[in-house]
Amino acid sequence: MTLLDRQNHRKLYVQLYDIMKKKIEDKEWSLGFRIPIEQELCNVFEVSRVTVRSAISVLVRQGYLIRQQGRGTFVSKKVISDKLTMFTTFGELMLEEGIDFSTDMLAQTIMMPVDDLADKLNVSGDKHIIYIKRLRKVDNKPILIQETYIPFHICPPLLEEDVRKNSLFELLERKHGIHLTRVRNYFDVKYLNADEGMLLDLSENSPALVLTQHFFSGETQIMYMRSIKRPDSFVFLIEFEKTDR
Repeated sequence: MTLLDRQNHRKLYVQLYDIMKKKIEDKEWSLGFRIPIEQELCNVFEVSRVTVRSAISVLVRQGYLIRQQGRGTFVSKKVISDKLTMFTTFGELMLEEGIDFSTDMLAQTIMMPVDDLADKLNVSGDKHIIYIKRLRKVDNKPILIQETYIPFHICPPLLEEDVRKNSLFELLERKHGIHLTRVRNYFDVKYLNADEGMLLDLSENSPALVLTQHFFSGETQIMYMRSIKRPDSFVFLIEFEKTDR
């Protein structure tokens, strides 16, 4: 058994991802093999469920694994890319490894483009947009406001999905077949307005970190996301890794 190196600068979920991917590529876990359940992997590698789920989520997104409701997670057709692989589950994006979070749904509706949203999403001003607003918490403390905008025609069923418990990325890719191939990230600092300050339990005009992201499928922009985070808790983490040829 390959052990995780806790002195290594690489995150534990990335190390676990490497181990599991190698098992698949070396055919130790062959096509159709049902991998061990989460708790067993937690026990074997002495890591949290968050770490195991993060590693599995990346492998699912890359096509190495597939989840089957009520049956388990299985090795599927292997997909290898010589481009940069993007580790972008929400937990990895927002928090240090091992931190669990909860979500309050603030909005999941349709709206018309306002301000410069039409330009940000490259749609005409008369097109409907799916608007999702979530408040992320750790130990019941508000950490981050996340607003997501998706042209309605990209994925109408998203209005009915449970985006409080499920990863938006996985819903788009694994359930609806919309593959994210590129993202542009912009970091900034802003001062909170009254509503943002109330949600984050901070005073108006408090400074906050802002991450805006433009997601693409091929050359088509499919999503715009804006995340506003308290500056006193955790970090944003976006990790890229070049896969082997």
